[in-house]
Amino acid sequence: MFKIDAATSRDPETVRFPTYDRAELSPGIVHIGVSAFHRAHQGTYLDELAGQGVMDWGVVGVGLRTAGAREELIAQDCRYAVLQRSADRDEVHVVGSLLDYLAAPRERAAALRALTSPETKVVSLTVTGNGYGIDADGELDPEDEALNHDLLNPGEPRSLLGYLVKSLRLRRKRGIAPFTVLSCDNIVRNGDTARRAVVSFARLRDEGLADWIERNVAFPSSVVDRITPGCTDETRQLLADEFDVRCGAPVVSEDYRQWILEDEFCNGRPPLERVGVQIVADATPYELIKKRLLNGSHCAIGYVGYLCGYRRIDEAMADPVLRGYVESLMDEEVSLLLPRPLGFDLAAYKRTLLERFSNPRIGDPLQRLCGRGSTKMPAYLLPSLEEALEQGHPHRRLTLAVAAWVRYLGGTDFEGRPIEIKDRLLAKLQPLARQAAQDPRPLLAVRSAFGDLGEDEVFAAELRAAIHTLERLGPKAAVEACPSSPMAVAA
Repeated sequence: MFKIDAATSRDPETVRFPTYDRAELSPGIVHIGVSAFHRAHQGTYLDELAGQGVMDWGVVGVGLRTAGAREELIAQDCRYAVLQRSADRDEVHVVGSLLDYLAAPRERAAALRALTSPETKVVSLTVTGNGYGIDADGELDPEDEALNHDLLNPGEPRSLLGYLVKSLRLRRKRGIAPFTVLSCDNIVRNGDTARRAVVSFARLRDEGLADWIERNVAFPSSVVDRITPGCTDETRQLLADEFDVRCGAPVVSEDYRQWILEDEFCNGRPPLERVGVQIVADATPYELIKKRLLNGSHCAIGYVGYLCGYRRIDEAMADPVLRGYVESLMDEEVSLLLPRPLGFDLAAYKRTLLERFSNPRIGDPLQRLCGRGSTKMPAYLLPSLEEALEQGHPHRRLTLAVAAWVRYLGGTDFEGRPIEIKDRLLAKLQPLARQAAQDPRPLLAVRSAFGDLGEDEVFAAELRAAIHTLERLGPKAAVEACPSSPMAVAA
């Protein structure tokens, strides 16, 4: 039995409950991909908006493939607890903005009814980059099984694009205004990616519909950020013991959150600025700052910290040498390459990142940060390195991060222990990484991971030198040596 009740809370100052009548909340948003991140991020913003009396933006969740924690959520009327953890304090936020949760594989008709309802004005997405059915070149993936099914069976969609295009076709046919498609995935220009994918898929079925979508459907880009580590049995027990909150589907998050959203909507917009969302004309510079500083630094501290023997980011950041490495990486190498949006305090943002990385109550595993390196490094760290090389800016710490990734890909740490690596290109990259100390050029020639860097002979020599430094000195001493003198090119 699940129990989330204000009457049971020991300390009402640390447990917040919905202050509104959920029966008055109407479902203005369908959200596809009801992940822990969505529930800790967009769900909390929308809950707070309802707490201000704005009752038009409740959420109906849809799971396309799996509907994680659905049964638990349904059993507790779709309410759930967010355990928000700062460095020195825990708070619980019980969220009521999720009104229903549909498992599309067995509730297709209900999912389509929600998507075609006139009440639905926004369809938001957290389906990861893989959910859009596009390949590395940004085109529809001809090998995507779900897309191929939906092309042959448009009345029985399985994919994200199949559901979006079918529901937009039905809305057009019935004279219902289209919804805004709001991507909240951590991919480059997520709104543009969603637009290209939806329009391209629609064009394969109906040129007229594709043209109508291009003219009438809005696809704003957004920047989202909140660390949400996995929930464990210990977390559930803590909620019960410390807060008298028993929840079958709790979410854990840090106390920081960010949402930057382009003001491009076609059927009304929730007034999210009332609850701290930053509404902008162009999210591009903010996206660049976030990905280069947050995600790029995550990559660097992930590989360097893991090789130094640490297993959590807060443990690595407690080491003055590694904290200094991350701080210098941001200040002396990455920041030189970033835009300066009007009113954005870059120095304060970097201080916040250091605090977040150091939060012991979150304890983000370094192995999570190290996963999918062949996807993350080209998106978050290597672009800074490429620009620094082109512009003649310092890049020794960036190069050391790449060397640490290469050493990590080899599959053993400096104590000889095996590393469990999760990477779609591991079979291709690992044998090349193991030979990179002799010659990194074959590894750099894997364009899907390294892009144009494979053509830069100077960088190949610098990377070889950095790998030698790691092997000769060990990872921590290599970090200590990095700021003191330029990386020597090995003969």
